[in-house]
Amino acid sequence: MNSKDIASTKSEKLIYLTTIGRKTGKAHTVELWFASQGTRIFLSHEGDYTDWMKNLTTNKRVSAKIGSTSFDADARIVDDGSREMGKQALYEKYYGSANQKTIDDWFDLSTVIELTPLGRA
Repeated sequence: MNSKDIASTKSEKLIYLTTIGRKTGKAHTVELWFASQGTRIFLSHEGDYTDWMKNLTTNKRVSAKIGSTSFDADARIVDDGSREMGKQALYEKYYGSANQKTIDDWFDLSTVIELTPLGRA
């Protein structure tokens, strides 16, 4: 999956993310909001880690579907410069432009996840 493929999904609202259960080994799919920036796809979650988040910390390989586009990706929880890029992309997609303080406040209790697509599933 390249940046052109990702760009074609920008107007979609939801991503369907499938992780592999860390205990059961079974597929676990969730519906989430997402935003993309270049070849990166960002997700976020406020609060404690959910099962899907715990799953991807054990096995970073995930599969995803946005609209009619399916792909495999590596997922990681970000705490570096990618976190800022993800916060900005997510906020702007769903709420419009804002100053940095507003964005920082909005994501204060949130975890940001980055997906790096590997190719078509």
